[in-house]
Amino acid sequence: MMYQAKEKVEFTQNCVKRSALYEGCVRLIDIVLSLLAIVLTFPLLLAVGILMKIEEPKAPFLFHQIRVGRNGSPFMMYKIRSMRVDAEALLAQLKTKNEMSGHMFKMAEDPRITKIGKFIRKTSIDEFPQFFNVLKGDMSLVGPRPALPTEVAEYSSHDEKRLYVKPGCTGLWQVSGRNQLSFQEMIELDHHYIRNRSLTFNIVILFRTVKEILIDKRGY
Repeated sequence: MMYQAKEKVEFTQNCVKRSALYEGCVRLIDIVLSLLAIVLTFPLLLAVGILMKIEEPKAPFLFHQIRVGRNGSPFMMYKIRSMRVDAEALLAQLKTKNEMSGHMFKMAEDPRITKIGKFIRKTSIDEFPQFFNVLKGDMSLVGPRPALPTEVAEYSSHDEKRLYVKPGCTGLWQVSGRNQLSFQEMIELDHHYIRNRSLTFNIVILFRTVKEILIDKRGY
């Protein structure tokens, strides 16, 4: 127990170390790049919105959900809706088909996903509204995956360390295997990022994210 407490203090101190100049630079980059991304992707989002209305005329374009941010603070995260409107209600029926270990749910052939939803997930277009979360300051461009409150409720003290920084639109987990990795592998990747984060590291992750979207397309 004493070792775990010491490890937690050392981990926290490591997070605070680079907070002043680093956090200021990251925030500036987040604002500039997210504004640019919103402007550049607007025509694409408009086209996706039209296709969604053709497939499901009465369904909403955006999906919003409570996620857990830095230091456990909840916030409303935005995505383009890629699932049926009754997706949350159907989740309980699909729990036994979860293809991820740990406190996450992922399913390659999820029956809740719409036709256009499959495309925007493969290309990560569904994540684009999170640029507004970045502008608000709830998220950063790079950081751990934003977790659900139900997931965080089952976290160990070791898992909770990933909440020491802002969640990101992309991160080390997303460019290192994503759904092919276990929950604990994701946790260790998040901890590695938090301990070693820098502007250079963030830029490398952003470039690797573009490669994942354009070439590998492993998301679902």
